[in-house]
Amino acid sequence: MDSGEHIMEMLGKTRVKVRNGKVIEIGEPLIKYCPLFHELCGIKEITKEEVLKNIEHRMRSFGLFSVERIVEDERPLAAFGISEILFSCLRRNFLDAAVIAADCAGSVITSNPRLVQGLGGRISGIIKTSPIPEVMRRIEQAGGIIVDRMNAEIDQVKGVKLAMEKGYKRIGVTLTSSDDARACKLLEEGDKGIKILKIAVHTTGVQWNLEEILCFDLITLCASRILRERLSGIAKAQAGRKIPVIAVSDFGKEALLERAMDLDNLLIVREKIPCTESDQPYPLI
Repeated sequence: MDSGEHIMEMLGKTRVKVRNGKVIEIGEPLIKYCPLFHELCGIKEITKEEVLKNIEHRMRSFGLFSVERIVEDERPLAAFGISEILFSCLRRNFLDAAVIAADCAGSVITSNPRLVQGLGGRISGIIKTSPIPEVMRRIEQAGGIIVDRMNAEIDQVKGVKLAMEKGYKRIGVTLTSSDDARACKLLEEGDKGIKILKIAVHTTGVQWNLEEILCFDLITLCASRILRERLSGIAKAQAGRKIPVIAVSDFGKEALLERAMDLDNLLIVREKIPCTESDQPYPLI
């Protein structure tokens, strides 16, 4: 069966291309070490071989890029991963809906936390995907709204606009572009009844200036040297140390606290942030 072409940047920001259920291309990893994958998978050095093993594991276990795609889950992979934060924010009614990017479907709107975790918790930086009707039907049955059923386009700003049209007022959205964050900020400013939690993901290598950074509410640091430098003095809260998630607004800080309410074994301290003295990705770029 033709399941189309899918491109994702994943472990080590390695570009991987999958076509019809087969990995046909693996680029060179830009990052050699990730503390999160070291902890979760025991990977001491990121190589093309490790990337291939990891993506094939995801394809076998969760059906990525195929009709076998598992769309709902509630098992966390990280205490403060972005899908986990959105899971808690939806479950606790802090947000009405989330706009996420998913393989096989593109941009998806949902208020179902299990759908967010099932789709978002199993992928990395999805760049391009192809529509798989069987998967899209399961997403819709689970309460998802697919922004572009014909092409599975990934357009998060279009997703936010559609969520607003559907009547959602407090919307979380994952973003990889500061231009998209600015567009969402303008949508928010244009309608005082709307709150948009703008979350920067897949940030390795970004070169954003301060104005661009402040368009977001939450930012994952990934392996970005620039963000570690420029967030000093403006960060309001931090969750995690290995791959920190930084709140740059009060709304972002509240979202982190909503996630914290779902967790035990918390140590809450006040420190200068970003606090990144512990195990970090290598190299930072």
